[in-house]
Amino acid sequence: MSSNNVIAADTGSSVAKPPISQIDGTIIESDIPARLDRLPWSRFHWLVVLALGITWVLDGLEVTLAGTLAGAIRGSLQLTSTEIGFASTAYVLGAVSGALFFGWLTDRLGRRKLFFITLAVYLTSAAATAFSWDIASFAVFRFLTGAGIGGEYAAINSTIQELIPARYRGWTDLAINGSFWIGAAIGAISSVVFLDEAFFASDTGWRVAFFVGAMLALVIYFMRLWIPESPRWLMTHHHADEGAAIVDLIEQNIRDRGQAVPAVTAPPSRLRARRHTPLREVLKTLFYSYPRRTFVGFSLMAAQAFFYNAIFFTYALILTDFYHVPADRVGWYILPFAAGNFCGPLVLGRAFDTVGRIPMITLTYVVSGLLLAVSGALFAQGTITAEWQTAAWMLIFFFASAAASSAYLTVSETFPLEIRALTIAVFFAIGTGIGGALGPWLFGALIQTGSRASVFMGYLLGSALMIAAGIIQWRWGTAAERKSLETVARPLTFTD
Repeated sequence: MSSNNVIAADTGSSVAKPPISQIDGTIIESDIPARLDRLPWSRFHWLVVLALGITWVLDGLEVTLAGTLAGAIRGSLQLTSTEIGFASTAYVLGAVSGALFFGWLTDRLGRRKLFFITLAVYLTSAAATAFSWDIASFAVFRFLTGAGIGGEYAAINSTIQELIPARYRGWTDLAINGSFWIGAAIGAISSVVFLDEAFFASDTGWRVAFFVGAMLALVIYFMRLWIPESPRWLMTHHHADEGAAIVDLIEQNIRDRGQAVPAVTAPPSRLRARRHTPLREVLKTLFYSYPRRTFVGFSLMAAQAFFYNAIFFTYALILTDFYHVPADRVGWYILPFAAGNFCGPLVLGRAFDTVGRIPMITLTYVVSGLLLAVSGALFAQGTITAEWQTAAWMLIFFFASAAASSAYLTVSETFPLEIRALTIAVFFAIGTGIGGALGPWLFGALIQTGSRASVFMGYLLGSALMIAAGIIQWRWGTAAERKSLETVARPLTFTD
């Protein structure tokens, strides 16, 4: 099909319409955003969800293995609980560094190229973790593994936002981020096998687990080969014709499967393409053009990062140190916890597109914060068993999982296209650097005191951060539901 034709949904006839044309040699017109947003949900979109969403499955597997294997790693490498917490913090710091560096490259070089670079960093570093010999080597390899995963966040979140139609964007983003917990469940089950001394020696099982996890990344490499570059990114980087050709193929594939492709009704956009966006313009956009959105994004990311990383990275230590659960049985307790986390975004996700972003983000943040405070008080009193503690966490993170996913949704859809990947990286870095890096170290130290009251203080801090972030969202959040990305945040390259 020629890129100069758009097919009318009711008749299938071609209507001449030039979606892209050069104006004055420097300004172009393009209806790529409108064409992408009016598409019906199709096999193409399912494949995007599968090929890109599997990254979160991989991240869930990686993080869960580190958490559930903590007891075995601690004994094998002769580490303390504080050192285990330090290694978890190294992973988070690596994710922060990787997000910033690879996010910057993603906006400059394109989404697709970075898919493979970040995956290679993850794969080699995760495999190297299996050969750690002391706390220094373990922390370094965890740092590099985190760098690969952090880079994935920026490249993949931006691509998902730019390929998925506006009316499905909220639910899709939440569901994909929630798939982290499929990986968590796989990691939990795997840990039971890898820690079973009937299959592996006590010093070998955890090493095999990390190595196998790295090898699974090879599957993702091949799944991504068919994914195209973001047409929106191409449009703003002097490759509008190439972007239009990609949309042509998507539309043709949809029609070939018997679905109608609606006519484009929105007028084309006029823009001045550029090779890259200077960092000073990025800073100006964040802190001068959109200061409230920046404050909201920072608050949501920091609160959920502390909440999640503090609790999840030390989950196994709570079970082993306070409930005396054997290290090789911790995985079974994580399964229901993972189920709650996965079901939350799936069940609540539709409401983010229908009820709206502001009320749903506020609800999930505040409810998860209140529930943590209540369960923390019961933990401090010693009135609940390991099973009831797990049930409480399952309920808390049913809401907290949707809240955390909505933080990524917020920072990736409320800022201009040209700086989307770097913006995701900046918020991930600041929020995770403060909330995520501090959390595991702090909770590791609190757990090592052996005092339930001390751990409860940590829970109260996480609770307060979530509630405060929910209130901030209610006051200054953006109602982005069912709106095109270009309507939510006008691209920097657009002209009148």
